[in-house]
Amino acid sequence: MSEENKIQNLGGDGCSPVDCASCTSNCSSNPNLGNSNSPSTITLTMEDDTEVDCAILTVFPVDKKEYIALLPLDNQGHNKDGEVFLYAFSKTEQGDPILANIEDDGEYQAASQAFERILENARKEEEAGVPIE
Repeated sequence: MSEENKIQNLGGDGCSPVDCASCTSNCSSNPNLGNSNSPSTITLTMEDDTEVDCAILTVFPVDKKEYIALLPLDNQGHNKDGEVFLYAFSKTEQGDPILANIEDDGEYQAASQAFERILENARKEEEAGVPIE
């Protein structure tokens, strides 16, 4: 994948759906609110210029940096193999989101472990019957 991938195909009413992981606003961009039954998606352009649609799973912090977890989707909007893409996440001065490859093995391991903890906590909450926010 290229060094940096700009997020494309973000809809919404003035904010980025990527922000929904930490946002408390009740706007139509937030896939967890209102009538939206589908997750927010982005389109990544790969090194070979192919495009991959991905569902945004979450944006999460690790050691003063943010990361984003993406679920690549097939043409029918499904992911059958469970593969997840992890990227460093930041924003331009104008607030546009930017993804960057995680080049350092230690940094990738830390982001991966943090994401695994997020998944484990979500599983535990689901098993306990805690409503999804």
